[in-house]
Amino acid sequence: MEAIERAKEQLAARRAEPGDVEATLTRAREALEALAQATAEMQVTLPQSLQEHFRPSARHLAEVRGLMNQVIRRLERLEGDVLAERHARVDDLELLVDLIAAQWQSTNERLDKIDSPRLREVA
Repeated sequence: MEAIERAKEQLAARRAEPGDVEATLTRAREALEALAQATAEMQVTLPQSLQEHFRPSARHLAEVRGLMNQVIRRLERLEGDVLAERHARVDDLELLVDLIAAQWQSTNERLDKIDSPRLREVA
């Protein structure tokens, strides 16, 4: 029974916290926003000749920003799927542990019933 309790405790301890993933995604969004703001500030402060020279790079940066937003959305969706799958597997494992524990308890009860008449005969 102690082993079963330890297994249940370990299962409960391994659940991922959605807040950790959300915090990581929030930091990624904030970094992208800071990059966009820095780019906008640089465009304003650069001389016109340099702005003409780096205009294609700004366009590429905007494309990269859009692609990063797509990646973040896809990662959020994947994280949700993985988290749901993980919780399902942990729930399955918990059910399996409960079934095994119930079977052993039933076996112990049957053995006790078998041993009880023998003990009375000996006494």
